[in-house]
Amino acid sequence: MALMARRLVQLYVGLALYGLGIALQVSSGLGNDPWDVLHQGLSRRFGLSIGAWIIIAGALVMLAWIPLRQRPGIGTISNVVLIGVFADLFLWLLPTPEALGVRWAYLVIAVLVGGFATGCYIGAGLGPGPRDGLMTGIAARGHSIRVVRTGIELTVLATGWLLGGTVGIGTLLYAVAIGPLTHVLLPALTIKPRTGAPAPEPEPEPARA
Repeated sequence: MALMARRLVQLYVGLALYGLGIALQVSSGLGNDPWDVLHQGLSRRFGLSIGAWIIIAGALVMLAWIPLRQRPGIGTISNVVLIGVFADLFLWLLPTPEALGVRWAYLVIAVLVGGFATGCYIGAGLGPGPRDGLMTGIAARGHSIRVVRTGIELTVLATGWLLGGTVGIGTLLYAVAIGPLTHVLLPALTIKPRTGAPAPEPEPEPARA
């Protein structure tokens, strides 16, 4: 019971921090991660908030799990709903920076927070995010996970850019930094079962997501 409580706390702390990271990066105006380029582009083109589009996109991605025979966990459902809620909350709370130095501070903190948050929610071991499951499900059909991940991210990035999402140095910084950050932080944040068997370490998703 205590172990499950710890896993749940870590999961929800991670999802809240992930929403904070999204809000900081979007507010910086220096470029979003690929999925949030898409969410912002959809928001600008069709209305609704970025957080609402995070939820809608996550739910639609989960529909693609059905033919892939992926099974969601409580962490998956929580990921779909709560990251968007927290992103909108922090976008509302955070002041919009004007000075370039403050915008860069937002961006750097966003990437660091995103890496820590990814380690938290994956390390809780309560189910992959919807985009993780899509990636691993396609890869399980005999494709390279790196090729699948790159293909998905380039597709959502290009679509989001065409819709008006912000692409910039922040997009590149996130892409370069999130993998190494998660690689360092995930082992420390992974909650192992009492049996001592290592918990699974799914491939981290970029945003959120």
